[in-house]
Amino acid sequence: MSSVTSSSVSLPQGFIPVMLTPFLESGEVDYDGLKALTDLYLEAGAAGLFANCLSSEMYELSAEERLKVTKTVVAHTAGRVPVVATGTFGGPVVEQAQFVKRIYDTGVQAVIVITGLLAEEDDSDEIFIRRTKELISLTEDIPLGFYECPVPYKRLISSEVLAELLPSNRIIYHKDTCLDIEEVVRRIQVAEGYRFGLYDAYMVNAVASLNAGAAGLSCIQGNIYPELIVWICENYNNVERQEEVKLLQKFFVDSMDIVHSAYPIIAKYCLQKRGFPISTYTRREVGELTGNLQERADQLLEDVDRIQTELGIASVFRKTLEVPLK
Repeated sequence: MSSVTSSSVSLPQGFIPVMLTPFLESGEVDYDGLKALTDLYLEAGAAGLFANCLSSEMYELSAEERLKVTKTVVAHTAGRVPVVATGTFGGPVVEQAQFVKRIYDTGVQAVIVITGLLAEEDDSDEIFIRRTKELISLTEDIPLGFYECPVPYKRLISSEVLAELLPSNRIIYHKDTCLDIEEVVRRIQVAEGYRFGLYDAYMVNAVASLNAGAAGLSCIQGNIYPELIVWICENYNNVERQEEVKLLQKFFVDSMDIVHSAYPIIAKYCLQKRGFPISTYTRREVGELTGNLQERADQLLEDVDRIQTELGIASVFRKTLEVPLK
């Protein structure tokens, strides 16, 4: 078990990708592919890694696969950056707490709590707060994070709810999906003075969130063009590059629709096209990667190449080393 205590933990600023899970065509997890993907995120400049999340198809993994995927990422990362991973999958709070401990024992820096699994959709904030405090009390000093995951339903944690839970000094990460920059600002304000980082998932608000004090970004776009997400995290407030920042922010807005189409298949397709050996096999039912979607994805990648050239960003993909898919 990690020796850090909640009072000494905070996550670095920057891009924390929501990791994909590569699969073999047989449907088994491709653990060698997962190690290679870990390296790819790190080469792109990721500040941390979020393993075993919705992009990882966590609900389609068995409990043992969730643990093994997380262990593999932690072991392969070997302390280069911190890793966080989801540790709650429904059921009574006592059961959720037990799995939080199992995930923490893999060596992650923090265990992520799915907000929609601690209370029913029509339950009050009071019920959510009570159950979250129960989970906190049952998990010793394990650092925790929140993920406003859209599945099973998206439960947003208001700044008022966050203010109730932060004094535990246990909440260090928040993957924000409220899509509301004014609420993002309020959340950042109530967290002032705590070891807490808000990582926005909504790229329409990327620059605005970073300027408001967000710790970084945790977005699905990083599974298609990670270099651009790292660049915006590093340059959003660079006074000499504000025109380029605006150009890139506009690109994030314009490409919003295509990156969410048949995701995560489309992300795996784009990685493949960029030269990374990954199968497009997914366990989640997310629709079909149609010919039209492929054409739009191809156009997206042309735009990415053009923007990276304009901004002087080196690609982490080695197209000359394309490997046949397993």
